[in-house]
Amino acid sequence: MLNYLLFLLAAVFEIAGCYAFWMWLRLDRSALWSLPGVLSLALFALILTRVEASFAGRAYAAYGGVYVVASLAWLALVEKARPLASDWLGAALCLAGAAVILLGPRLQGP
Repeated sequence: MLNYLLFLLAAVFEIAGCYAFWMWLRLDRSALWSLPGVLSLALFALILTRVEASFAGRAYAAYGGVYVVASLAWLALVEKARPLASDWLGAALCLAGAAVILLGPRLQGP
């Protein structure tokens, strides 16, 4: 259960950090937006290293599904844009994939 909380926190910090740069570079806001962006992205990286997984690649792959859902929540809550049904369908598929990666049996090849 802690992994899911860490994934959620990591997603919030990653999206917030990237959004700070979006504000600066795409919405012509002050370059000072990059400062909280860098801090937020550093927190994202630190939090993601706390996930219990045998391999970094597996943790990052599973995190991807959570990131997609969190991005759509950001779209709705921060940017005030309504995600489409196809957005949510894609997010559900990503979460299903993340669950297989995170919870699936560890089958070994020959």
